[in-house]
Amino acid sequence: RCAVAFAKQLNIIKNKTNFIAVDGKHYAEIENDIISLQMIDVDEVVVNENSVFTYTGTQHHVEIVSDLENYPVFEKGKKIRNSYKEPGSNVNFVQQINNNTFRVRTYEKGVEDETLACGTGVTAVAIAMHKTNKTNSNHVSLPVEGGNLEVSFTENNGIYTNVFLKGPAKFVFKGFISL
Repeated sequence: RCAVAFAKQLNIIKNKTNFIAVDGKHYAEIENDIISLQMIDVDEVVVNENSVFTYTGTQHHVEIVSDLENYPVFEKGKKIRNSYKEPGSNVNFVQQINNNTFRVRTYEKGVEDETLACGTGVTAVAIAMHKTNKTNSNHVSLPVEGGNLEVSFTENNGIYTNVFLKGPAKFVFKGFISL
């Protein structure tokens, strides 16, 4: 979403684009400052006793917790992230708000800390919550520290297609380098 918003800011695109990222082809469009980004199809969702693991462009561990507001995301996330073999896993902690709303906080590998939002993370959460029957909706709302995101998808025999991540992307910094 952020790359698409940046491309529009630089007038590289208008309101629609196709591009290739490290995880494959993507389509995106911007309407009223909301970016709708088609994510990769997800065909493997591993449900464990206390967590779900899936790949939505990168590896994601999804775990439901209570009292997400006060949950030690950094400490628990770092421990779980490093329990996976290289390259490790992002870790998403989730609290269910209602049938189709799940609050998410994410510890991201590479950043090695909690981030305000993770697109592949909320995508993993939406799919994991559907796979584990926490929701029967194919349109999930996901409040994160940085705002509100949405994920929609089509599910057929455990295969998730037409996966779209929707939400705003705001410019938070501008800088110049003199060479």
